[in-house]
Amino acid sequence: MKRLAVLVLLMCSIPLVGFASDLNQAAQEGRFFVNPMIGGFDKESTDDYNPEINYSLGLGYNYSANLSSYFAGSYSPDRRDQDTDLTTASIGALYHFMPEERLVPYVTAALGYLGIDGKDGLKDENEAQFNYGVGLKYFIGKDIALNTEVRHMLDTGGEPNSLLYQAGLVFFLGEGAKRDSDNDGVLDENDACPGTPASAPVDSKGCALDSDNDGVFDYRDKCPDTPAGAPVDKKGCALDSDNDGVFDYKDKCPDTPKGVAVNSVGCGLDSDNDGVIDADDACPDTPAGAPVDSKGCSLDSDNDGVIDFKDRCPNTPAGAQVDENGCQLKIHLVVEFDTNSAAILERNHDKLAKAVQFINEYPGQKIMIAGHTDSVGNAEYNQQLSQERADAVKAYLVKEAGLSDRKLVTKGFGEEKPLASNDTDAGRQQNRRVELSVFMQ
Repeated sequence: MKRLAVLVLLMCSIPLVGFASDLNQAAQEGRFFVNPMIGGFDKESTDDYNPEINYSLGLGYNYSANLSSYFAGSYSPDRRDQDTDLTTASIGALYHFMPEERLVPYVTAALGYLGIDGKDGLKDENEAQFNYGVGLKYFIGKDIALNTEVRHMLDTGGEPNSLLYQAGLVFFLGEGAKRDSDNDGVLDENDACPGTPASAPVDSKGCALDSDNDGVFDYRDKCPDTPAGAPVDKKGCALDSDNDGVFDYKDKCPDTPKGVAVNSVGCGLDSDNDGVIDADDACPDTPAGAPVDSKGCSLDSDNDGVIDFKDRCPNTPAGAQVDENGCQLKIHLVVEFDTNSAAILERNHDKLAKAVQFINEYPGQKIMIAGHTDSVGNAEYNQQLSQERADAVKAYLVKEAGLSDRKLVTKGFGEEKPLASNDTDAGRQQNRRVELSVFMQ
């Protein structure tokens, strides 16, 4: 029978499956309990009395999650004579450890009475006794728990001490105290979030508040006023993924390189508003409206040294000398030639003198002499004639004005570049011309 009792004790200590917030000792605060148990009772160092099995019944009250008081009585017959009785009565206390858990260890101590009604010559015993022990409770329901314990009984009359080991059930009675296990101000019976940390602000259901709805509870939130929908870190602060000082929810340029100065929406600054951010702008002071290249520098499409937004002559030939407006430095001379002739007429000498004066203003530059014709006649012939006339002007300037042959370059354009309409005599006269323009060396 003793072995059977030990087996029952071991079975009671095996955890069962399942979990509920009220399946623990803490939930029994303010409730009464009844504790029937069965087990073994051994007298130490004596064979005068050999109990077969012990029956006990305890009644008690749970003052708090940890502390309970109880009154218990037990009865145990001798295995040799069923008429020999051993009885005990005691009053004491239980102290529970880990009362919030389902499996709860406890210690116990009590004062009481031990009596033996002796038979067949055995003397009666009536002694005061003190007992102490340890036990385990395992809650299988809100109102019921398995328990097992071992007690050492000290006989105050000097008789051999006793060892009591037993297992049974604990039944809890009554409504119990109203509890607030997590101290959040909401009673457990109304608490939808029973594990809320102490001091965390909660709503009426006992759940931690998240005032700005960012997914981080107020008690953890270091940035409690984050705008709705803003991505946040684990501390509840708005993210700034590219570390540019502008939070992601405001950042229109979320991948700004490290160190780039940005504006209020997280995009790289473009101080001159040319479409190239300052960090990439090699020409940060480009005038407003000026077309720029990928480096933020004003375009100079014809490479004449005058940027496009100032250039009044955007298609200047390569190498041409230009003025501040980007226009080629040139002089138009209406040099009259006889029909089908490239000979210089005397009446053009004054005009050619102006050409000499223009050329001398640019001593270090080459001068192009361009010949032009009207559209009368064959285009191929006009091309040849314009070249001959340009060459004639060059020969005159070299011979009569003493200019360097290497300084002067000639080219005939034929009828390709008229100044006026070829439909009138006056227009055709203007088109039969020679132009002098300055080029870089």
